[in-house]
Amino acid sequence: MDSHTPATLTEPRPGVLLVTLNRPHVRNAVDQSLANALDAALTRLETDPSLTVGILTGAGGHFCSGMDLKAFPTDGVPVVAHRGLAGITRARLRKPLIAAVEGAAVAGGFELALACDLITAADTAFFALPEVARGLIAAEGGAIRLPGRVPYHVAMEMLLTAAPLPAPDAARYGLVNQLTGEGEALDAALTLAGRVQAHSRDAVLITKQIVQDTRGLDDHTAYTVQDPLSTPVFTTTAATEGAHAFTEKRRPAWHR
Repeated sequence: MDSHTPATLTEPRPGVLLVTLNRPHVRNAVDQSLANALDAALTRLETDPSLTVGILTGAGGHFCSGMDLKAFPTDGVPVVAHRGLAGITRARLRKPLIAAVEGAAVAGGFELALACDLITAADTAFFALPEVARGLIAAEGGAIRLPGRVPYHVAMEMLLTAAPLPAPDAARYGLVNQLTGEGEALDAALTLAGRVQAHSRDAVLITKQIVQDTRGLDDHTAYTVQDPLSTPVFTTTAATEGAHAFTEKRRPAWHR
């Protein structure tokens, strides 16, 4: 691969930033250059007010094969400051991010997908956390997030035996939002992004923040965290417009 080839490709579409991992010769394995490029793309998503949703996908028919093990002995784990692997696994992103998965989403690649809010996947795709087979730990979200996304014993089989999970099974367990034919995961992600964009941007952002801030809390504590965030929304012009649009049987005209 040419040293001048960008490690990620970014394509802004109306309200959407499409980010493609672009190391297809190694199934988009994450080295430090890709980590830095993805972190920069996510920063653009977060700071550009014209963007509402991000989509993360991979070039060459695969999502991501995880950390580049050839570079690991000398370069270590390709993290970006406090934002984790490739600037995403430990990042706190305000805007929704959709993973469009074709082929392999393995090891750190699966952890990138787990860091997203929604997942579309081709029926030929598969997920795996084979770190134990490499003497490593799925320490960038795999061991933490997966047991809450699929049944406990399924997660433990994946984590302890390195067993892969085909996308149809992942969809059956609720890990995948939309299962598609091969080559169609990105189109499904774009459609899903459009469905998110159809709603009030502030309501979407605050809803995501509430989910992030209340995860793992008991109900009483969760309400004390949620209410200062949610209560002001009910007095906004967007809330009024939403109510008027409902009663008038028309689409809301959100002010972007």
